[in-house]
Amino acid sequence: MELGSILQFLESKTILVTGATGFLAKIFVEKILRTQPKVGKIFLLLRAADTRSAKQRFHDEIISKELFRPLREKWGANLDAFILEKIALVPGDISYEDLGVRDSKMREEMWEQLDVIVNMAATTNFDERYDIALGINTLGAKNAVNFAKKCAKLKALLHVSTAYVCGEKEGLILEEPFTMGETLIGASQLDIDHEKELVEERLNELQAEGCTEELITSTMKDMGIQRSRMYGWPNTYVYTKAMGEMLLGHFKENVPLVIIRPTIITSTYEEPFPGWVEGVRTIDSVLIGYGKGKLNCLLGDPESIIDLIPADMVVNTMIVAMVAHASQPCEKIYHAGSSLRNPLKLFHLHELFFIYFRHNPWIDKHGNTIRVSKGRFLSTIAGFHRYMAICYLLPLKGLQLVNMVFCQYFKDIHMDLNQKITLVKRYVELYKPYLFFKAVFDDMQLEKLRRAATESNVEGDMFYFDPKCIDWEEYFMKTHVPGFIKHVMK
Repeated sequence: MELGSILQFLESKTILVTGATGFLAKIFVEKILRTQPKVGKIFLLLRAADTRSAKQRFHDEIISKELFRPLREKWGANLDAFILEKIALVPGDISYEDLGVRDSKMREEMWEQLDVIVNMAATTNFDERYDIALGINTLGAKNAVNFAKKCAKLKALLHVSTAYVCGEKEGLILEEPFTMGETLIGASQLDIDHEKELVEERLNELQAEGCTEELITSTMKDMGIQRSRMYGWPNTYVYTKAMGEMLLGHFKENVPLVIIRPTIITSTYEEPFPGWVEGVRTIDSVLIGYGKGKLNCLLGDPESIIDLIPADMVVNTMIVAMVAHASQPCEKIYHAGSSLRNPLKLFHLHELFFIYFRHNPWIDKHGNTIRVSKGRFLSTIAGFHRYMAICYLLPLKGLQLVNMVFCQYFKDIHMDLNQKITLVKRYVELYKPYLFFKAVFDDMQLEKLRRAATESNVEGDMFYFDPKCIDWEEYFMKTHVPGFIKHVMK
């Protein structure tokens, strides 16, 4: 594999980015603009009704973010003119044909000019409504590849998926594509068109029955989980992402296709500065609970590997892979993770959170210092159920009896506690596969790409993506946790 200059490739290129307001997409756009200001144009697909709404979203959700501070410092008063020259906002929706772009002139312009399409549009909620997840994660991928086939000079379609499309497989997970209709249980054949029809039929039934939006949402969420598990996937997110990969492979024809499968994405390691993160990501919910003294125990196998990868390393992987396979009809799969080359176990992560908050305690809104205890592991689901029964279900039963004696005086308290317990159980069921995960993601193909980048000796430091360099203790103590507190908890 030969790899030329990445900056030279990016010069004068026209790129379409879908899912442009997403965490990873913002880092991708910032990286391109900062490292190669001679890029041709970056089209950003934004879910918006019109250009005015798209401009508002771009301002509020992208360019005003702290992430773009280095770019603002570099360009100063000239930033607006630079953005106007390099960024084109596209109102649309990936769930629809032609990406929902209604402006025919803009569609034609993109079909004529685009060199690369980077599809990052996704809903990452584990229990998203099935109709929404199917529309974005599955059919959105098909719409992206069909749009790519209409582009006169397209050199690559890069699609961001997730490593966890493997479901609950154990052992070494290879960088291999899905075949159309493949399932994780072997026997059944998955028919994506049939899944779409089932969703449409169920929605029509619910609407004909005059169901509330709340009931429709609940039913669609349950349907997603039920269909996922029928074919071997643990949740709606990874199931619909897997189907999206199938459609890409099936419909791509001669389009050069690169699929990046990141593991759990964390804050930036180095660029544009360490520790930038947005929103509460997978491990950060644990971080919040621990820091605020509300997490007395942690469910999971202490020996399970928590596969983390900083966001800027994922973006560097994307850019290098995009350049390496441009204009080469192919379907390449790359795992972007750390479990094989630099594994971090759950018990170590737990230790790091404890050490951080012991030395840097959280101060609540009343000015009180929160003291954290080390807590304990619940290393089995049975242990979790025992813990819930003793600490929560028995008190709830007692409250129910008191409530009966006092004529429903404590009804609201009982209902609130019951709802919280039900929610905890649902989340445990959703996250259980990852708390007891017993697989490692092979990155042999990505290692070949790393070697090619190293041997080419071109901009290697600028697009570095080897997780072996990460000292997890230093990263969490000095980068991720302080960054999360600064940018998210504030």
